[in-house]
Amino acid sequence: MTERPPQRTPNRQLASLISEAGFSNAGLARRVDQLGLEHGLDLRYDKTSVTRWLRGQQPRGTTPALIAEVFTRRLGRRLSAQDLGLDACAPVYAGLEFAASPEEAIDIVGGLWRKDSGSHAELRKIAFTPAGLVVPSRDWLIGRADDRVGRGDLGPSTGRVPTQGRPAIPRQRKEPERGVGAKVTSGDISALRSVGELFRALDHAYGGGHARQALVRYLEHEAEPMLRGSYGEQAGRRLFAAAADLTRLAGWTSYDIAAHGLAQRYYVQALRLSQAAGDRAYGSYVLVTMSRQAVYLGHGREAVQLARVAQQGVGSSAPPVVQALLHAVEARGHGVLGEVRACTASMVRAERALETARPGDEVPYWARFFDEAQLADEFGHCHRDLQQYRVAAQHAERSLQLRAPGYARSRLFCRVVLASSRLGLGELEQACQLGAEAAQAAGEMRSVRAVEYVRDFERRLEPYRDAAAVRGYRDRVAALG
Repeated sequence: MTERPPQRTPNRQLASLISEAGFSNAGLARRVDQLGLEHGLDLRYDKTSVTRWLRGQQPRGTTPALIAEVFTRRLGRRLSAQDLGLDACAPVYAGLEFAASPEEAIDIVGGLWRKDSGSHAELRKIAFTPAGLVVPSRDWLIGRADDRVGRGDLGPSTGRVPTQGRPAIPRQRKEPERGVGAKVTSGDISALRSVGELFRALDHAYGGGHARQALVRYLEHEAEPMLRGSYGEQAGRRLFAAAADLTRLAGWTSYDIAAHGLAQRYYVQALRLSQAAGDRAYGSYVLVTMSRQAVYLGHGREAVQLARVAQQGVGSSAPPVVQALLHAVEARGHGVLGEVRACTASMVRAERALETARPGDEVPYWARFFDEAQLADEFGHCHRDLQQYRVAAQHAERSLQLRAPGYARSRLFCRVVLASSRLGLGELEQACQLGAEAAQAAGEMRSVRAVEYVRDFERRLEPYRDAAAVRGYRDRVAALG
């Protein structure tokens, strides 16, 4: 007697969502295949494949996550494979979720820290997805601070955490038990802040690759046990704020080594942690950072949108320096798109905002870097992208005059902008001299971005490759090894 195959249950959840999204079976299959291409996957689904899924067949591998992302993009809300009646699978989009609660946020970001600090090299190869910016930025904009973040045996209204009797954090334990962690003191939170300043200085001077892994391990072994510890409301907000800052920095250093998909995930989680902290202004800074990455990757439209969401999120009450930063970053997005009028308007707003800043103004620590040197740097990039080379050179020179030596990577970027502008003006020898200086500086850093800036300049040199100045440049760079 022939054994019958097991009876499958029709997938009514998937059918309902297909109807809501207005997809045909063929249309859904086509979108899944296209999304797979974004991740280097050669998928060959068709309308028959979707029919099988509707009849109860489970797609394999990462396909359920891809299907869920197709619906997320279409419907504008985050959907998981389980929401579609599909089995859980390899989470292609893990880390892009904007968590529903502080507890869930700890779980998501803690998982990222642990995987990144281990031998999960594939995590650093995850692709950046522009569509992954939409839902988190929207959820941040319309969301409110969490009602309660306190944990453990401390009431939500105490705000004070005892400083005595804190047991040592068990470093060997990867996942501390919930609710039984150590009490978090103000000293612990101050230490997180100090560590952030240390790693920030290393990043500015030597590039993101210099100490990135050490930062991630610190987050895993120190920050996560604190987040899972005991603290009241006031301490909890400060703790989430410090964790958000370190997580954003982990994203920034990942971005600097071209781990763009990983960086994107860190930024999304930093955004969520800043919401738990009740720090709206810092959330806008995270969005600014996301916008910068989008500019670097050539996604100008998304960069502009992120900058505008940041502006909406903080409103007109933000300090002038913060306003200047937000407008300058929007200008960078318009510059990439070649939108001269919009770029110029944003630059004017940024300049006017910075002019209204006064020495006694209260400026968030994360915005203090934004001064005349940084504004000139932003303007230099904008005018370079708009091929307005004479003005670009003027701003780049001013930035280099004003910028402190500790910002070595920023000085390198600005030198390349100046070199490219000199080249655009036909000043080949000066351009090559500046380019060679930048190449030497890049060789002393662990920064993929620094190398890419130099390579971009070299691509611009190609039409002049037979000129004596260019041959001299190549000889100097070759001698650097």
